[in-house]
Amino acid sequence: MKILIAMSGGVDSSVAAKLLCNMGHECVGCTMKLFDNCDAGLPRSRTCCSLDDVEDARSVAFSLGMRYYVFNFKDDFREKVIKKFACAYLAGQTPNPCIDCNRYMKFDKLYERARLLGCDKIATGHYARIELDNGRYLLKKAKDRSKDQSYVLYMLTQEQLAHTLFPLGELSKSETRAIAEASKLTNAHKPDSQDICFVPDGDYAAAIERLTGKTAAPGNFVDAGGNVLGMHRGITHYTIGQHRGLGLSLPERRYVCKIDADSGTVTLGKSDELYSCEAIVRDFNWINGEAPLKTIRCTAKIRYRQPEQAATVEPLSENEALIRFDAPQRAVTPGQSAVLYDGDTVLGGGVIIR
Repeated sequence: MKILIAMSGGVDSSVAAKLLCNMGHECVGCTMKLFDNCDAGLPRSRTCCSLDDVEDARSVAFSLGMRYYVFNFKDDFREKVIKKFACAYLAGQTPNPCIDCNRYMKFDKLYERARLLGCDKIATGHYARIELDNGRYLLKKAKDRSKDQSYVLYMLTQEQLAHTLFPLGELSKSETRAIAEASKLTNAHKPDSQDICFVPDGDYAAAIERLTGKTAAPGNFVDAGGNVLGMHRGITHYTIGQHRGLGLSLPERRYVCKIDADSGTVTLGKSDELYSCEAIVRDFNWINGEAPLKTIRCTAKIRYRQPEQAATVEPLSENEALIRFDAPQRAVTPGQSAVLYDGDTVLGGGVIIR
């Protein structure tokens, strides 16, 4: 089998390549060049697209006897990930650009290149599993629950799952590191990336201003009744559930409960005002390719590290659903993704609109 392997320069994708080479497959390594750090005003270090990372990936590919390419996807990344990220923040949402990167880069553009190179499948270093069951492909959680990345893969289709491999799905992170050490890979002890690659300092508001040239206008902090509590610096500085950095002196702690881009207001409230029992989700992708015909019971996550919560889900259309949680959930945030599970199996997911 001929396999195109996405290599970030990190230990996970390197070990995925090593495992597939050991199985006797014809493996081709590649790194996606997604942006110029200097163009974004970012330091070269600590980002998955730095020259050091490319050289790490190239070194591992060479040691494994693989052909290796660097693909220039900067224009697509800027349009489909960076621009979408910035527009969402300017609209008062809190997006997850890593999900869009998976959707549009790894499992869209990369598939196109794989076909051009005559590859049968692509592989990545994600911690997740794929199983074939009665003619349908299932996306399942990784064996190592602490590293499970199925949440950020909910957009995969049956066609994509049929042509994807996740070699690390049955491994723990410690086992992956051990394989890298035993194989004498140059990046065996390289730390994992923790930041959004094009916002390594975590300052989203500054990044949006740098990327778009737009500065969010100051506006009013208000309470649920519309009473003005003070002035804020611009909506891009805030997210639902935030209580630090508000710059207000109030008699008791207040949290961001709502961001209204149209009026430019940020609504503050007490902790109990953050809780909601429902979420409307759009751009929904059902992994099996079909929305259920009736309401279903399952569990749901509304952010990456949140434990799953029992819920009832009512399909509103092929790509929209209403999630009703058994217990109120804190900080249901527009722009984040809600992902549904049946045990270990991902049913699908979409973007929260309210």
